[in-house]
Amino acid sequence: MHASKKVLLVLMLGAASGPPIAPALAGDAAAARAKVRTLCQNCHGENGVAVLPGAANLSGQQKEYLRLQLRAYRSGSRHNDQMSIIAKTLTDADIEDLSEWYSAIKVTVEMP
Repeated sequence: MHASKKVLLVLMLGAASGPPIAPALAGDAAAARAKVRTLCQNCHGENGVAVLPGAANLSGQQKEYLRLQLRAYRSGSRHNDQMSIIAKTLTDADIEDLSEWYSAIKVTVEMP
């Protein structure tokens, strides 16, 4: 079997046997969407697809990874000129909501 077909098969089997891909948000979706619109979308897009060169795509990213990185920017242990300033304004609830928001966006992966 061709490698790309194997990957697709594994993804399909995993999706069929696991929980729904986009579960209900545990955080506050309305608060997350408002925060995304005011702070995030100019660089990362409301849908998590970066609109600026050099900005990260956030859609479909793991919630725990997003949570850890936002906390690292906020604490100063990770630095980026823009993110370090923005993250300092985020509360723990904001970080939870934003991590939940972007991790819940479905992403389709296609092999080259």
